[in-house]
Amino acid sequence: MVVYKFGGGILKDAEGVRQIVKIVSRVKEEIVIVVSAFGKTTNAFEKVLGEWFAGNSNYEKSLEFLFQNHIQIASKLFPAGSDTIDTLNQSFAKLRDYLLTEQKRDFDYEYDQIVSYGEIWSTLIVAGYLLQSSFDSEWVDIRNCLITDDNYRDANILWGESNARVCRRFDSGRRQIYVTQGFIGGTAAGHTTTLGREGSDYTAAVLANMLDTEKVIIWKDVPGILNADPKWLNGTVKLDELSYKEAVEMTFSGAKVIHPKTIKPLYNKNIPLFVRCFINPDDLGTLVTSTVRASLDVPVFVKKEKQMLLSVLPRDFSFVMGDNLGMIFHLFMIHKIKVNLVQASAVSINVCVDDERGKIEKLVEELGRDYRILYNEDVEILTIMRHTREAVAKVLSGREILLEQKTRRVVRYVVRSI
Repeated sequence: MVVYKFGGGILKDAEGVRQIVKIVSRVKEEIVIVVSAFGKTTNAFEKVLGEWFAGNSNYEKSLEFLFQNHIQIASKLFPAGSDTIDTLNQSFAKLRDYLLTEQKRDFDYEYDQIVSYGEIWSTLIVAGYLLQSSFDSEWVDIRNCLITDDNYRDANILWGESNARVCRRFDSGRRQIYVTQGFIGGTAAGHTTTLGREGSDYTAAVLANMLDTEKVIIWKDVPGILNADPKWLNGTVKLDELSYKEAVEMTFSGAKVIHPKTIKPLYNKNIPLFVRCFINPDDLGTLVTSTVRASLDVPVFVKKEKQMLLSVLPRDFSFVMGDNLGMIFHLFMIHKIKVNLVQASAVSINVCVDDERGKIEKLVEELGRDYRILYNEDVEILTIMRHTREAVAKVLSGREILLEQKTRRVVRYVVRSI
């Protein structure tokens, strides 16, 4: 058994769905296909959610426009009155009724109940088209398999219960192809959860781990993992192979090619990950594995934008280490602020975080009772793996360095434009 993951960036229209069938038709093994929401659907659902939660009736037009985009794709794949189109209409009616009748609860809870429809609709279309194309396939609602806690918008998988359900549902030998959703899960009480933005890669890795699959292939619109974002730097090259460790370093630093949580479930079972080109499926792409046989020893550049650098200082020059340090980071955890970089000294702690202004303002208010807080807005974290003097000079031009961390293989800078 293998796991294929198809992301929304390559599923923008009916031709993208047809390309999935072409790729799958070449495979003899049993396949679990994990599908993200189409195109910019998640962003569009966030707009619907924001309008609905604010009491703006315009959400109805936004939702109708979003759904019609899916119907237009489906109409190019299925005949009028097909089971798939009928099921899509029923799902839309269910969501519309929810928005009209349900009393609003916590925003994060509502986010998961509403935004998750993007993955439901995309997988209904993909699974329906595979059936229509005479494949032995089945649609699976992952919310009944991946059981999570109720930490909405960033739920944690309950591995014991989920593992048992996944192995029962994705029964080897019963179907050649299973189609299911990335990004979402469900609580034991039946409430939908999400696993964090762009979490479909993680879903694929979790299923591979639980099912002990041969490999995972993530299909993208690039030839593989590149040594930099081509929208940022010119002259990028494809990395034929990466170690798990290097892949974790890249994703944690901000590389968007795969989700940061993806590697650990694969590493734990030594399952190889391939990142391959959706348009040219014969290309080998990039292999991520435990042992790298050959690798271009070229610098790898990663940029993490929209950051804020917080400096926490005691008001009386007392030490901030020890118990104080633990208390400070406990507050970061309580306010659900992920730390991207830390540098500590005897009398200060510098922390770089995503610029989530609402959460940060609450954190600063609480920390400000005992500490003095300084901050720099609109900064970036630049990470260079396998760094050289030339590589550093290439990305630092026109930037002021606010903070630097350096090891033998990796250097990080917090910078802002001059």
